Amino acid sequence: MANVIKLCKGLDIHLQGQAQEKKIQLKSNGRYALVPDDFEGVTPKVVVKEGDIVKAGEALFVNKQFPEVKFASPVSGKVVAVERGERRKVLCVKVEADAQQSFVDYGKKDVSSLDGKAVMEALLAAGLFGYINQLPYAVSTNPSVMPKAIFVSALRDKPLACNFEYEVKGQEQDFQTGLTALSKIAKTYLGVGEGSALTNMKDAEVNVFVGKCPAGNVGVQVNHVDPVNKGEVVWTIGDPTVVLFIGRLFNTGKVNLTRTVALCGSEVKAPAYVDMLVGEELSTLLSNSYDASKRVRIINGNVLTGKPTTKEGFLGAHSSEITVIPEGDDTDEMLGWIMPRLKQFSVSRSYFSWLCGKKEYALDARVKGGERHIIMSGEYDKVLPMDIYGEYLIKAIISGDIDRQEALGIYEVAPEDFALAEFVDSSKLELQRIVREGLNVLRKENA
Repeated sequence: MANVIKLCKGLDIHLQGQAQEKKIQLKSNGRYALVPDDFEGVTPKVVVKEGDIVKAGEALFVNKQFPEVKFASPVSGKVVAVERGERRKVLCVKVEADAQQSFVDYGKKDVSSLDGKAVMEALLAAGLFGYINQLPYAVSTNPSVMPKAIFVSALRDKPLACNFEYEVKGQEQDFQTGLTALSKIAKTYLGVGEGSALTNMKDAEVNVFVGKCPAGNVGVQVNHVDPVNKGEVVWTIGDPTVVLFIGRLFNTGKVNLTRTVALCGSEVKAPAYVDMLVGEELSTLLSNSYDASKRVRIINGNVLTGKPTTKEGFLGAHSSEITVIPEGDDTDEMLGWIMPRLKQFSVSRSYFSWLCGKKEYALDARVKGGERHIIMSGEYDKVLPMDIYGEYLIKAIISGDIDRQEALGIYEVAPEDFALAEFVDSSKLELQRIVREGLNVLRKENA
């Protein structure tokens, strides 16, 4: 019997452009790239060079701090470029895919007969271990420190989010194998939404989260089930497709980084789902999918936590949506904020749109205001369903008071937990960036 946890705080933002539950077929242009920045906290060391021939599942780069943590190529083919930026920072490793794909065979394994050490060795060898994150610090995890628990969130509730229940149909066995493999390492918790078909999964304690966004955030689920104290480590998988990657590895012996992606947003002509490989170039997906004459913001991920990209960008390692919304910088509004704004969303009742109920909005990418001093109004607390004082924690990070940050629970949070607070923030502060910088400082201090 699954545990039911009800959350009172949060905010659901209803946007136009939700993907319809149908899949479109794409013919890839054969260009792929693995981006180290998709793996937070990883300093990459490239182990291939231009001209090398690689197989799908063969390492392109490793974590310099933990060389046993590899990151596998999604396809077989020729390494055509290792792109670097300032101070020779590795931006991406590009691979031109073969017409006929070949895979490194890691061998099928019966996970029920394996122990935790054997599971970890298999994930490290296949280049999948780096997809698992950890709290504290919300970074790609350290294989030398064992967790007290592993948390998997299969609830995606951010605006326009890809429905994992739709993605996992027909792949339930792979998902179960992945959960069983993780349970060999540490006690595993699975967070799902109300009415989920995944409540019957075995080898994991299932918790049903009932409430508004961000109930699906794995950090929120950790906070309500088994909070992280100083000195403790939990592993987190906020992207449930990673569990499918793990299950496929043990069931087939091959690395298969195929994921279902929602092409969504108010500017998309026909929002739908598509199967893509991690690192696949977006030009094929985005050609003719929106009106190119309009100024749009293409987001690699969802509207709250995703990163701006272009048609020449590549699908992120953890991106389950490609979102296209208006840029908004060419908008000319008569009388500005004085207008009643029936077509604009507001958390407060500043606009008359609150009378329209669950209306879907076509929001653009404008911030609508400049950064100002932090206002202690309690607005973060209304959308942050965690047992922490969000505003006081942000102030402690800005002031650099490490002792106060620890007392206020910084080890429990990830930047995405403050995404909604950033959306409603009347101070227009970049809260996710502030939290990330605070976590990086703490990680460096405690190293």
